[in-house]
Amino acid sequence: MIRIAEHQSYFGVITIFQAKRTGSLSYNQGGFVQSEADADSVSLASYIHAIYGLLYQADSQKILMIGCGGGTLATMLSKHGRDVTVVDVNPQSFLLARKYFGLPSVVTCRVADGCEFLLSESRIYDAIVLDAFAGDRIPAHVQSSTFFRLARTRVNRRGCIFVNVHAMHDLDNAPNLMSIKVAEAWRNVRVLDGQGRRGRNAIVMAGAVLCLDVPALHMQPLISADEIDSELKAMQFRR
Repeated sequence: MIRIAEHQSYFGVITIFQAKRTGSLSYNQGGFVQSEADADSVSLASYIHAIYGLLYQADSQKILMIGCGGGTLATMLSKHGRDVTVVDVNPQSFLLARKYFGLPSVVTCRVADGCEFLLSESRIYDAIVLDAFAGDRIPAHVQSSTFFRLARTRVNRRGCIFVNVHAMHDLDNAPNLMSIKVAEAWRNVRVLDGQGRRGRNAIVMAGAVLCLDVPALHMQPLISADEIDSELKAMQFRR
């Protein structure tokens, strides 16, 4: 991997690496990889493809994303005509996402805390995606019942929410704990998880999600497509 950029921000050092052989890029902050993409700006993270597939099934057109990183999901959604707004507290994220990860200019970017943005914004969305991390942890105030009640007021009656949650192993209770918090404000809570893999991402979702199936791979990246497809097929909705 070649380090092609490094930026000091208020929230820590952000480093962009590029693979010599494939040209793929990774966005690293605080020692954690927050985004990975191929040379065409398609994500190399299976959970991003999972959320993309779920949004595709839900036919979500107006989408609010809280948390940017390299902005790969926003880029993928925008390429297929979705109206995407991304909110992040770090303005450097947007600059780097546009310069290195192909984030389109039509994607609306707002520098703000997710909770404060919802309080100040009256627009109604089809879906909200929460993918915000400080290191390896979701900030406490955006995983509170207060936040989820507020988010519920910003989607239409057929809207939904998707929350990315890290799970270190099968005994990690983080996805279950998140589902309990979401259930205090939303109905029909479900958890999509690929149990058996260490250091994975689970997706907690709620709203109009009962009809959603395990997502398929819709946008094939230039590399690792088979691996991502296999990880998606291994995901299941928890009982």
